[in-house]
Amino acid sequence: MITLNVDLGERSYPIFIGQDILGDPTLLSPYIAGKQVVVVTNETVAPLYLEKTLSGLTDYQCETVILPDGEVYKTWEGIMPIIDRLMQKQFDRRVTLIALGGGVIGDMTGFAAAIYRRGVNFIQIPTTLLAQVDSSVGGKTGVNHPLGKNMIGAFHQPQCVIADTNTLNTLDERQLSAGLAEVIKYALINSREFFTWLSDNMSQLVQREPEALAYAIEFSCQDKADIVAADEKEAGQRALLNLGHTFGHAIETALGYGNCLHGEAVAIGMLMAADLSVRHGWINNDVQQQIGALIQKAGLPVSVPVDTDARITAEQFLSLMAGDKKVLDGQLHLVLIKALGQSFITADFDIDKLNETIKAFATA
Repeated sequence: MITLNVDLGERSYPIFIGQDILGDPTLLSPYIAGKQVVVVTNETVAPLYLEKTLSGLTDYQCETVILPDGEVYKTWEGIMPIIDRLMQKQFDRRVTLIALGGGVIGDMTGFAAAIYRRGVNFIQIPTTLLAQVDSSVGGKTGVNHPLGKNMIGAFHQPQCVIADTNTLNTLDERQLSAGLAEVIKYALINSREFFTWLSDNMSQLVQREPEALAYAIEFSCQDKADIVAADEKEAGQRALLNLGHTFGHAIETALGYGNCLHGEAVAIGMLMAADLSVRHGWINNDVQQQIGALIQKAGLPVSVPVDTDARITAEQFLSLMAGDKKVLDGQLHLVLIKALGQSFITADFDIDKLNETIKAFATA
């Protein structure tokens, strides 16, 4: 088992990465303050992993909340079953919520923990690659709004993260690829060497080779842990983690949550960031093609899907991006690319070139 640490002083917490560690009471118990626990999961994950998780919680007053599966349910109304159960059982401030599932469950459970009694503890047990390498670490929690993704939420750090890589064996190929988009993101923002390693080993990752997956997860989590420790609430360099996300969130919102998976939208968004970087002369076409080739190797789309009922116009792109969380004082800030392994945050881009990129990717 690999143990990493998110260094946030008194609020520091470990990330445990390993095989067959789900439900291990020696990992769970030190991070549960009281005797009350609520495990939140969904209809897909519950039949697979709920029983094993509960086997490590026999010493606690334990409740379960099983939510419907899908990004479409990540709403204010969607977290009410969690709040309702907490209220019905009169659970106190020492209750611990456990998020058992992917990024949607992690975000919703974390947000419920942030607002119940003005904040209670929670633990992340991510069961998808995307959640293991990204969303379970860093304390971003929240829900979506029809006008924008993740616009309602809070920074609320978990007590620990337990990533059992065996859970990836039950992921479908599309969900696995969606997680690989976030892995590629870390290479683009911070490490040319990791980009080269991914290019050489992507087939092993797609085939779920355990050692390759373990290395990719460890690298991604360590990178995010370091960035979060330096900038917990995204006042500076943490915004680099948004590479591809401003474009991607617009795609998710326009097409309808769940029609384009988050990782798929981020992959397209990273290509849009590369396209805009080429138009400014910061990278050349060869770099953009290398990025596109790696994204395709991961089984991810390189253009906005058109097999849904919805389309996204250039005007929608601009409107949704204007309402993004990365807008500060009326200025849109984007993460763009200077080289493989070197990204940067800027508001100093040519709006005409941005329009050209958007028109190249819009579907209507």
